[in-house]
Amino acid sequence: MEQYDVVILGAGAAGMMAAIEAGRRGRRVLVIDHAKAVGEKIRISGGGRCNFTNLEIGVERFVSKNPRFALSALKRFTAQDFLARVEAAGIAWAERTLGQLFCEGSAKEIVAMLLADMGRARVALWLGCSLGDVRREGAGFVVETERGPVSAARVIVATGGKSIPKMGATGYGYKVAESFGLPLVETRPALVPLTFAAQELVWMAPLAGVALPVRAQAAQGPGFDEAVLFTHRGLSGPSVLQISSYWREGQGVKLALCPGVDVAGALRAAKQANGRQVLRTALAGLVPERLARVLAEQVGHPETTLATLPGAELERVGRHMQAWSLMPVGSEGYRTAEVTLGGVDTDALDARTMEAKAVPGLYFVGEVVDVTGWLGGYNFQWAWSSGWAAGQAV
Repeated sequence: MEQYDVVILGAGAAGMMAAIEAGRRGRRVLVIDHAKAVGEKIRISGGGRCNFTNLEIGVERFVSKNPRFALSALKRFTAQDFLARVEAAGIAWAERTLGQLFCEGSAKEIVAMLLADMGRARVALWLGCSLGDVRREGAGFVVETERGPVSAARVIVATGGKSIPKMGATGYGYKVAESFGLPLVETRPALVPLTFAAQELVWMAPLAGVALPVRAQAAQGPGFDEAVLFTHRGLSGPSVLQISSYWREGQGVKLALCPGVDVAGALRAAKQANGRQVLRTALAGLVPERLARVLAEQVGHPETTLATLPGAELERVGRHMQAWSLMPVGSEGYRTAEVTLGGVDTDALDARTMEAKAVPGLYFVGEVVDVTGWLGGYNFQWAWSSGWAAGQAV
């Protein structure tokens, strides 16, 4: 049986980071992944340019039963720390909206950087290798693999969540946690488009492709000032992906279609300028025309002229547009979800080392843990930080 100091299960962002840090500290490290290539989520992220971190990291931008759990790792390995590695590797980057940092070239540059760092740290890598059970044996562990069992003093589980199964995502990490008696927080798709019932899609599906800036909010959680995109199945776009992490079945969502705009005031001005124009024409000056038609019908004035609408009615139309209530029935699920909410309960882990309190030598990092960031590089920073923390401890 091959023996290592550390075996890392999963060659994604968190697993590679943990491997680099452990290898640099002189540990004999093996990384195993059933995929044929490392870092597939990195490669496809950010439209192929990898939104690798965010300059506005804060625990309030993470969803967890205990969001403060992430604070230790995030403070000890920061966005600036990862950015320094990107710059040292000669990777050009750019800051976009809301503190998001992207590669100016390709996400493959981040993967190449991590692979090179693993090589310099003498990390062994087994790809295309299926994983089996993990069990305690003596003071260490045995990991069953397609290539036979492997012995290790310490094991780091970095297998991610269930999101994007076509990329090979599975619930393997959760099964490992359960096999050692560790509690799990219920898992759900997150950063995912929301879907609507057939009766809603009658008017919503014809809007597919329409996008506009909004303020979106679920029944709980913060509001997000980003774009919404109508689809054939419902709503997508950054604002909706963000609120999907807070949305629960049976709850509605609200969209402010013209954030920061006095809609009623704009309609009164349009009425004064040309009272003969119909309401939908005036609304088309505020939102895309196809959406303006739908809104005019919803408020009961598909062909009504502004001249016939009293001020109180214009106020009602304004309120409708700034607190547009919609009722999703579901999400597109793990198929398109960018991340998985829930996972290994943080109460069971040491926030400084990511080690399971009840199972010395067993660590969980990245998406498999109940820590989920907002859209915009937060989940990658959690992967770098949690992987770094475990790599310093093993």
